[in-house]
Amino acid sequence: MDDKYAQEEPRFLSFPHLPEDASRDGKPALNKYSTTLTKGHDFPGAQAMLYAAGVPDKQTMETAPHIGIASVWWEGNPCNMHLLDLGREVKKAIVNQGMLGWQYNTIGVSDAITMGGEGMRFSLQTREIIADSIETVTCAQFHDACITIPGCDKNMPGCVMAMARHNRPSLMIYGGSIDKGYSTLLRKPINVATCYEAFGAYTYDTLKQPQDGGDTSKNKDEIMDDIVRHACPGAGACGGMYTANTMASAIETMGLTLPGSSSTPATSPAKMRECMKAADTIRLCMERNIKPLQLLTRRSFENAMVITMALGGSTNAVLHFLAMAVTAHVDLTLDDFQRVSNKIPFIADLHPSGKYYMADLYEVGGVPAVQKLLIAAGLLDGDIPTVTGRTLAENVASFPSLQQDQVIIRPLSNPIKGTGHIQILKGNLAPMGAVAKITGKEGLSFTGKAMVFNKEHELNTALNESRIPRGENLVLVVRYEGPKGGPGMPEQLKASAAIMGAKLTNIALITDGRYSGASHGFIVGHICPEAAVGGPIAIVRDGDIITISAETNELSLNITDEKIQERLTVWTPPRRPATRGVLGKYTYLVGDASHGAVTDLF
Repeated sequence: MDDKYAQEEPRFLSFPHLPEDASRDGKPALNKYSTTLTKGHDFPGAQAMLYAAGVPDKQTMETAPHIGIASVWWEGNPCNMHLLDLGREVKKAIVNQGMLGWQYNTIGVSDAITMGGEGMRFSLQTREIIADSIETVTCAQFHDACITIPGCDKNMPGCVMAMARHNRPSLMIYGGSIDKGYSTLLRKPINVATCYEAFGAYTYDTLKQPQDGGDTSKNKDEIMDDIVRHACPGAGACGGMYTANTMASAIETMGLTLPGSSSTPATSPAKMRECMKAADTIRLCMERNIKPLQLLTRRSFENAMVITMALGGSTNAVLHFLAMAVTAHVDLTLDDFQRVSNKIPFIADLHPSGKYYMADLYEVGGVPAVQKLLIAAGLLDGDIPTVTGRTLAENVASFPSLQQDQVIIRPLSNPIKGTGHIQILKGNLAPMGAVAKITGKEGLSFTGKAMVFNKEHELNTALNESRIPRGENLVLVVRYEGPKGGPGMPEQLKASAAIMGAKLTNIALITDGRYSGASHGFIVGHICPEAAVGGPIAIVRDGDIITISAETNELSLNITDEKIQERLTVWTPPRRPATRGVLGKYTYLVGDASHGAVTDLF
């Protein structure tokens, strides 16, 4: 890269010839961007193509605003397979408003389908591709506004990052959560995470039916088949407070969606009504010039962290909030997460560590009811602006409060844990930080002997062969799975869930990769610096003593700094796992996990 460019301040492409107060007849011009192509004769080819695409007449060509409707639709994943239909409802409402709606979609990767395999390496980088593609279409096609419709984990932050880049009136519609599955053999609600935990029980031969009556004659293969067949009953994102629902709840609490979007089920009539309301809201955003960077503020990120701690959200939220903040030019660090965690109680009995699902929360008031509770307690900023033109507090004022007899959200006076479950750890094993998910159910500290695996598949093989012993405390170390080393920082739900299913309570897991939002147990991820760039995790050896403490926020290796440096001097970097193709490009561009693992910091 030429030095004269490298020294310039980072910025996104702007359109300096378009005045911020563009107006027509004293009213704001809603087609401020598209008019570049559609008025006059400067771009006759563009107009010809737009007529062919569906613009009906000259008046519409010259006056109607162009709204991009970006769904992360594809058929191979229940989280995303219904988003095209949601987009059609949005377009219908847009057209009824006298505007032009242009549907398009971006790519996606199913975390649940790729989990534990090489395909998972492609998952995190889809966040960047989604952001790139929405920014590209919005700016190249001169869209005046943008409505995004995501469904799976990386979709939501990718959409928000795109909104921040093009900074045109925008809102997000969350695709919604899946209905609960049900196993007739286990006699309880299940979801996709149940499949991974059942696999651990299957491997360690502890997978059995309940013993409190009924037919218990089924063997473990029949039980596994029943779980797999009934875990995912239809469209919608994974049903617990996993990453998709975590990000949707946070983004709603930042003011970027219509109220209730994050907890409205995917297949409910209410979700279709939300799609219809989006047309009114995006018009209002254009009329009042409400843009993403006005909403993506320090205050709104604070709200995102608060709701995440209260609901017991995914550790992936840390990675994605940091990435969104970088894109929106908001100063956010790992220390902010710890500060918020120290003051916000964990109150939601939701999967993966709890009993209930997002569908259950919807029935007792949904995320707006939780927001009302937190606003009333002074823990959530109700005065932030939102896409509706009202404040967050005004948005939820008409929603019912939490039902008095509900048991999903605990009273603030009697939380599950007095402080947040996400802990930021530092120490000689993670000088730049690590992210732990510690609900307190497994205790607040853990010390054990290291058992080292250089890739996730090595640990999976050991679990498949029942080589992880019970008894002595062990810290399983999975390294070379960070943003560069993975590449792609793969989630490791297969291993963490298998350990929970096998009831290996003597185990803690640490990695420079990530854990799925469905993971629980004593787990630490995002260790930074990662092993591939010479972080201390690269020199851990079998038998080393490792301490994980949520009390002192420490992740430490019980050897001296001198010994660590001695080992590092003889360490050699591994061969890069990918040098060509999309992962090769990603490996070259991606930054570290403690700054969001973004690709535009060069």
